[in-house]
Amino acid sequence: MESLSSFLTGRVIIKVGDITTEAVDAIVNAANSTLMGGGGVDGAIHRAGGPEILRQCKEIRRSQYPDGLPTGHAVITTAGRMAAKHVIHTVGPVYRQHDPAEAERLLRSCYTESLRLACEAGLETVAFPGISTGVYGYPKAEACDAAVRAVAAWLATHALPRAVTFCCFGAEDAALYRARLGLTS
Repeated sequence: MESLSSFLTGRVIIKVGDITTEAVDAIVNAANSTLMGGGGVDGAIHRAGGPEILRQCKEIRRSQYPDGLPTGHAVITTAGRMAAKHVIHTVGPVYRQHDPAEAERLLRSCYTESLRLACEAGLETVAFPGISTGVYGYPKAEACDAAVRAVAAWLATHALPRAVTFCCFGAEDAALYRARLGLTS
């Protein structure tokens, strides 16, 4: 863990906060496949960003994903009225619908595909929520492990994004990320 922590020092930020207020190039939305908003992080992002996000999501559905965005995939839109410039929407796995190995593969894909879009767009800063850890039922410790491994693997071979924030809903979630990274504070 110490080598993982030192490798990511300065490129990974862990904080407790409201992802809709993050002043980064992109925030990641734990979306549902419809891209039309919903509960939790998804609903909060749509409410905070305003109607432009929904308009762009409807166009993505019409032109690219008429049957919905598949699990593990990602798309990018404006962030509307939020401080962030973009929203990267990704659909995490519903934990109980997959065997654990497949759920992990799909969850890691959410992070990798989101980072790929950020890199392609030249974005330097990205903030992630805990994807699939709400109503989708992914155990938080396992989700944290998958997230950290996916982000670390990406950052090991890519210059962008320059910094990744894990924007946690509460202190307990942030403690999971700090422990996984071997951080004491």
